Amino acid sequence: MKKLIIALVLSALLISGAAAYFLYVQVFGGNIKPLKEDSILLIPTGASFETVMDTLTNNLEIRNIKSFIWVAERKRYTQNIKPGRYRVSDEMSNAALVNMLRSGDQAPVRLTFSNIRTLPQLAARIGRVIEADSIQIIDFLSDESNYAGEGFKRETIISVFIPDTYELFWNTDSRGLYERMLREYRKFWNDERLQKASAAGLEPQEVSILASIIDDEVSKKDEKPRIAGVYINRLKRGIPLQACPTIKYALNDFSITRVLYVHLSVDSPYNTYKYKGLPPGPVGCPSKEGIEAVLNAEKHDFLYFAAKPDFSGYHNFSRTLAEHNRYANQYQRELDKRRIFR
Repeated sequence: MKKLIIALVLSALLISGAAAYFLYVQVFGGNIKPLKEDSILLIPTGASFETVMDTLTNNLEIRNIKSFIWVAERKRYTQNIKPGRYRVSDEMSNAALVNMLRSGDQAPVRLTFSNIRTLPQLAARIGRVIEADSIQIIDFLSDESNYAGEGFKRETIISVFIPDTYELFWNTDSRGLYERMLREYRKFWNDERLQKASAAGLEPQEVSILASIIDDEVSKKDEKPRIAGVYINRLKRGIPLQACPTIKYALNDFSITRVLYVHLSVDSPYNTYKYKGLPPGPVGCPSKEGIEAVLNAEKHDFLYFAAKPDFSGYHNFSRTLAEHNRYANQYQRELDKRRIFR
């Protein structure tokens, strides 16, 4: 009898041990396999556990779904869904996957933008990277009440978005995006840059406006400070900037390669041939290079510049209108020769 009891106890221990081992393997073993290499899971804001399961089964091979659900319930993940972008590694365990999702341990996205002309173009670019779509972003940026407290207007808000590469979470909403870009903007505008802007008689937003014009006007980096010096000279003397990029912006036609007299008749505050001073806002996202060109503008007495007729991307600079007209006529003749009429 005693031997029978011992045998039964040993049998029970073996069974419970096997069950415990099986449960351990199902919870902590390699139970997950991405259907694609380095599979990315996107859990949208407001997702239910059912939505999460649909996302998982569409992107992963879960060898024991019941075990995953059991772990998720025990860890209360089913009532604690966190949106985001998650990277799943090969042979991840059920427990590790639940822990990652429950803690919101996201893989950030990289947002890179440059050569942006308008807010809709900016919103479309960003909307391809984060959860907030372009409509939500443009709606936020179009409502001045969202940022008027920081001194921006709809015309100037694009200056907050300084072209670069940024890491942020996929589920960033429109306000979170703005607040992140505002932090980057304030970090960029350190004391040294603020002092340089003040010395030039410009506010940071005015520097951004001028930088955006220079970015569009000049292709050669080494010439940007000299162009900046021309524009600053004109501003100080009350001479209209007469900047072609502002005409293209006013017409919302960035395909124009040759600004004609007919274009100059557009009645817009961005028409710097008609109105003195800076336009109401940037004509694109001002680059760091453009901003630095304004802050470190060359000090000279040039008031005019015209593209060189060799199409090198460089310009001839002039102190007098007569001299400028000679250079401008040379360039215009070359445009005619090359049959560039628009």
